[in-house]
Amino acid sequence: MRLLFTAALLSLPFTAMCADRITGKLFATRSEVYAPHAIAATSHPLTTQIALDVMKAGGSAVDAAIAANAALGLMEPTGNGVGGDLFAIVWDPKTKKLYGYNGSGRSPKSLTLAEFQRRGLKDIPPHGPLPVTVPGTVDAWFALHDRFGRKPMKDDLAPAIRYAREGHPVHEVIAYYWGRSVPTLSKWPGFTEQFTVDGKRGPRTGEMWKNPNLASTLEKIANGGRDAFYKGDIARTIDAYFKANGGFLSYDDLASHKGEWIEPVSTNYRGVDVWELPPNGQGIAALQILNLLEPYDLKSYGFGSPEHVHLFAEAKKLAFADRAASYADPDFYKTPVARLISKDYARERGKLISMDKAAKAVEPGVIPQLNEGDTIYMTVADADGMMVSLIQSNYRGMGSGMAPPGLGFIFQDRGEQFVLKEGHPNSFAPGKRPFHTIIPAFATKNGKPWLSFGVMGGAMQPQGHAQIIMNLVDFGMNLQEAGDAPRIQHDGSTEPAGQATAMEDGGELDLETGFSYETVRALMGMGHSVRFALGPYGGYQAIMVNPNGGYIGASESRKDGQAAGY
Repeated sequence: MRLLFTAALLSLPFTAMCADRITGKLFATRSEVYAPHAIAATSHPLTTQIALDVMKAGGSAVDAAIAANAALGLMEPTGNGVGGDLFAIVWDPKTKKLYGYNGSGRSPKSLTLAEFQRRGLKDIPPHGPLPVTVPGTVDAWFALHDRFGRKPMKDDLAPAIRYAREGHPVHEVIAYYWGRSVPTLSKWPGFTEQFTVDGKRGPRTGEMWKNPNLASTLEKIANGGRDAFYKGDIARTIDAYFKANGGFLSYDDLASHKGEWIEPVSTNYRGVDVWELPPNGQGIAALQILNLLEPYDLKSYGFGSPEHVHLFAEAKKLAFADRAASYADPDFYKTPVARLISKDYARERGKLISMDKAAKAVEPGVIPQLNEGDTIYMTVADADGMMVSLIQSNYRGMGSGMAPPGLGFIFQDRGEQFVLKEGHPNSFAPGKRPFHTIIPAFATKNGKPWLSFGVMGGAMQPQGHAQIIMNLVDFGMNLQEAGDAPRIQHDGSTEPAGQATAMEDGGELDLETGFSYETVRALMGMGHSVRFALGPYGGYQAIMVNPNGGYIGASESRKDGQAAGY
């Protein structure tokens, strides 16, 4: 019955569900945005305007990204905030080089694997104090600012502080997710008082929302620097809060935190160098998928063909088998990155792909030698050629629900991504960074910047990155079409978290409206379990260098965002 329902939905003509446009692909929602000097693409229209204002006032793309990200923590707390982590890739036009920053925090030093075992837990719970790790966002802001900022940090944080005090209207998709979070998170101390209306509900679409507590926190950071967060009164409030509520995060954990600059890694896909950050994130999974797909003539198969969807799903399964087995904190396990993203390895692994049969189970190619989440993605490019690809998250929606009194933010629950199993590369340990889903991306051509982009949304992110590149390179779409095109999500691969249960049934293949029933039927015949899922397809922002001068921008039609420039 479910498959019949799926088929009926997917057989509907996609043009019946969108406006009739006279140019571009039928599934495109709008035109690309062109601008001669600078562009910002974020998941909220007001934060896009903040980024543009900062650049117009002389700020760099990094200043603009920090300002927009701080405001997103206020305006889209369903996906991010100063209680979360941050990763970024920056193109610096002066050195003509990419710089990567890993702003992920570590687990509490006083919490051990034995403590979880003593409690009889097989998985780290998604909410409450146990999944909380040190938030790395504020440190990342200052690291990025120290290297690439032009305006004082006070100026960068001023718009978010002003909106937090004066209020802003809540947008539609954000209001939806906020409302869903309230019943789940209200039992945790500080959430109801700071993130509900009248202690009962989330703000509705268009309703004004203020967060004076967050304004005060950001003011302390603006005046006192990063140490105001990690070593000052804020840190002491956090320490006392977790001590009083059964948590383990301490002042010492905060005071000892430091993110790090890291080298991005890349693969070449049909003449385009696609760049990601190495583990503890999952970015190299996108590179592995692209390497596995490169031998196939996807252009001749066509977008939405059974071959296109099938080959993508099979490549994803192979990449995610390695993701589950060996992506982890490099301080604890040395993921063989060079091997995993090599063309030789892809050729070896690609022999496992059948053109007419879906794989039910996949083993990792590199065996370790052992002794609902939501996110924001944004990108900014300035008049000098600096481009920033930035992603930030509380992990599962609004995070853990743990909201210290008077601070106006919620802590991430990123620690849920650890494995509670001894001997696994991603096994929980004190002071360790968990496996991370959030990944920024970048692409260059002939050593020059071409594309700053990202797709937010848990395990969808590397799948989305690969699909954007395929849409641009293989299927000739423009920047907005590449994001609007119906997406594929394969679900059910072995995960690098929890008990890391192996995939044995081939998983589920989620297809957005727009794939023909002929494709669905062919995929079923290959053994794929096809379903129609609501909302797991991620959110996209992108900026491309215009070969005629300036930039091209695109924003996600599935969310509340905006791309705009001047």
